[in-house]
Amino acid sequence: MYPDGEADWPPHAHETVRWQQTGRHGTREDRTLREITVALPPFIAELRYLPGAELTASINAATRDIIAVDADPRGHIRALGALLLRTESVASSRIEEVDASMDDYARAYAGIRANESATSMVAATKALGQMIDRAGQHGVIRLEDILDAHAILMAEDPIDRAYAGRLRDVQNWIGGSDHSPLRAVHVPPPAGTVEAYMADLIDFANRDDLDPITQASIAHAQFESIHPFTDGNGRVGRALINAIWRRRGVTRHTVVPVASAMLAERDRYFALVNAYRDGDVHEFIADVASGSAIAATESALSADRLARLPDEWREKSRPRAGSAAAKILSVLAEHPIISTEEAHELTGSPLSSVYTAMDRLEADGIIHQVTDRQRNRVWGATDILEELDDLAARIGGRVRDR
Repeated sequence: MYPDGEADWPPHAHETVRWQQTGRHGTREDRTLREITVALPPFIAELRYLPGAELTASINAATRDIIAVDADPRGHIRALGALLLRTESVASSRIEEVDASMDDYARAYAGIRANESATSMVAATKALGQMIDRAGQHGVIRLEDILDAHAILMAEDPIDRAYAGRLRDVQNWIGGSDHSPLRAVHVPPPAGTVEAYMADLIDFANRDDLDPITQASIAHAQFESIHPFTDGNGRVGRALINAIWRRRGVTRHTVVPVASAMLAERDRYFALVNAYRDGDVHEFIADVASGSAIAATESALSADRLARLPDEWREKSRPRAGSAAAKILSVLAEHPIISTEEAHELTGSPLSSVYTAMDRLEADGIIHQVTDRQRNRVWGATDILEELDDLAARIGGRVRDR
């Protein structure tokens, strides 16, 4: 028992099973390995966990912070939601050491050929956004929505695209050798058990008798322990946190960039997930509560910044009322990555006027071109793309200082 009353969570069991390498790869130890020890997580659909007084207070405070950001009344919630979704997906990708500059990300987001990391980060944004939105639309966490998110995430992956959108039918592992589970940090349950484990996890994620932060924390740690996909588990599993919060009504319009908090202390995050497998759930829930509170309060500062930007842009550029430049500024916060054609469609202004307006706004320092060409140009709203990195940095700094 913990000092404030929480009961231990059941640890993973283990089982030794036969192992046969499919090819002859790696060292002699890899090739001659014949048995492995797999982890068998507990089935959790009906397990109870009651946080003690101290943890409950932290959870309640974090929940209030999240709700406050999501309920921002200033009419720019769609722009804020897009900013926070991008912040979350970029940080979640960086946890997996998938990284690219914001300009590379912007090019990939606009469908322009970009590096593999940028393309993967954009896929993560689309996958996470769809999965979270569907949780709100349907009011339940559904396996098909998790699979669809994984299909988007891995569709262009050069190695695992064949497994995009389907549960694994092979044994996987975390850490150790690239060629076998030799000295792995975690060997998830056998492939034949994954469907039953995921059904159990879905039942747990759709309960209403746990506070949403506790529920989302446990669901994420359980998902990572099951490791139901050949790749992409971390990004989809972290999306499950915000999907549960959307289903439970804690958020309606935004996501909480909790992955930025996890990224700031990446080794600690991995260690706490490993501790979950030993039955210690308290510390992980406490860490998610603390990180989400920091992410929410820093997101509120970004909300303030977004609310001021349109007036700052108009003051800097002073466009004529009704002009193409004025119309572009009115939609730029919600479309911070914008092509000439998209600006034309959104504003209804003649294409020639849009080109002139874009050049003017670039000269005024409001946008910058992320493509290096004369046709099919794409621009990024400089302040908003910088805010993506700044928000993540502020969250990370506070997490490291706590």
